Amino acid sequence: MRCKNCKDNFDPINFNQKYCLKNECIKVFVEVTKSKAWKLRKSKLKEEVETVQSLFKKAQKVFNTYIRQRDNDTCISCGSKLVGKYDAGHFWSSGGHKYLTFNEDNVHSQCVYCNQHKHGNLIEYRKNLINKIGKEKYLYLQSVKDKVYKPTREELKEIIEIYKLKKTK
Repeated sequence: MRCKNCKDNFDPINFNQKYCLKNECIKVFVEVTKSKAWKLRKSKLKEEVETVQSLFKKAQKVFNTYIRQRDNDTCISCGSKLVGKYDAGHFWSSGGHKYLTFNEDNVHSQCVYCNQHKHGNLIEYRKNLINKIGKEKYLYLQSVKDKVYKPTREELKEIIEIYKLKKTK
């Protein structure tokens, strides 16, 4: 076997040994091991100090990606074929109605023109939303839209994991 550091041939003592027993190679091995341990520890520390706000953004990104994957056919508002870049449009906006941010019945694929330039094209969105999810679900969304929602770190991590799994199916 060849040493990962000096490239000399050597007979390994352990089955996964990658460095020979020269002093310089042992030093390199120790530094590499310390570096890997630090990277692992650093990523765990980063995860521990991640803010609710940054987790919320991650959750929304993963959720919106899932919605675009789920509805990749036509715009809910104008019915045009979705090609290229398109949005995950919230009927009740995420900014004003946090409780419905991650509700699949409230979010559907929309063309950029309807979502951004026509501010959601809400009249057509409402009509097509009721046709798609039914009057009962629409009334439910309307009844809970103003509920206060302050997700915890754990809830947001769970949302991220759920929609990562859903989007890969």
